[in-house]
Amino acid sequence: MNFDPTLLRTFVAVQESKGFTKAAARLHLTQSAVSHQIRRLEEQVGRPLLHRTTRRLALTEDGEEFLRHAEQILHSFDALAQRFRTSPISGSVRFGVPESYMGERLPQVLCQFRRAFPDVRLEASVAVNLDLHRMVLAGELDLAVVPVVAGTMEGIVLQRAPLHWVATENFELPREASLPIAFSAPPCICRMLTLEALNATPLHWHSVFTSPSLADLRAAALTGLAIAALSPQNMQPGMKILDGTYGLPPLPDLDTFLIYGEDEPTPAVREFGRLIQQEAAALKMRA
Repeated sequence: MNFDPTLLRTFVAVQESKGFTKAAARLHLTQSAVSHQIRRLEEQVGRPLLHRTTRRLALTEDGEEFLRHAEQILHSFDALAQRFRTSPISGSVRFGVPESYMGERLPQVLCQFRRAFPDVRLEASVAVNLDLHRMVLAGELDLAVVPVVAGTMEGIVLQRAPLHWVATENFELPREASLPIAFSAPPCICRMLTLEALNATPLHWHSVFTSPSLADLRAAALTGLAIAALSPQNMQPGMKILDGTYGLPPLPDLDTFLIYGEDEPTPAVREFGRLIQQEAAALKMRA
């Protein structure tokens, strides 16, 4: 038995409006048209769905059960239409983001945007931090996620996070030994900050590992090869914080900003920026 969604909507409207007249106005139909549709639906079901009197309208027992199913069906139809509706927004979005931000969530966010705006061509670049700022200023990107030292920039802050010196849980430095440090590859704000902090101390240290990959830096720390500077969201089980240990200097907090190019953002760029801000708020709630 196949039910016409139009008849289901009319039935639900009659129940919610508590009458044929109000339902007709809500559906932009005549009262006789509404009555005809309800009659067709009852004929198809083979049972009365409504008790009609001159003063009130009520559901029959079958009508109450039918209403529950009709509402579920219409909800599914609406969700399906929303999922595959044609978006009026088109164009392109060129987005830059550091590897350390979002991590495994990034592909899901990109897919979410592509589903919502199928006519927008999306190009995402995962790059070393300071490159992204330059690319936005040069007009090579429409918007980007850029980390900076906390308090040094004004704009849309997505998150603020500390930087910690971290190593594997069983890391021990031999007495008077040089500190082995893992660095991200230049140019990178975390590399710059860690170098500045270390060079301002009398500590003996040496670079033992350099990589542009966050996964590589974490592996270097977890295996005991080196000490690395990471934010809390990029740490993994099996790591410990060494702040203040071995004379390691304090590191500043980082603000992660969403920045736009100098030109007025297109509707597509604005929508993508809104999605990135929503995801940042969701990450804060989950933290």
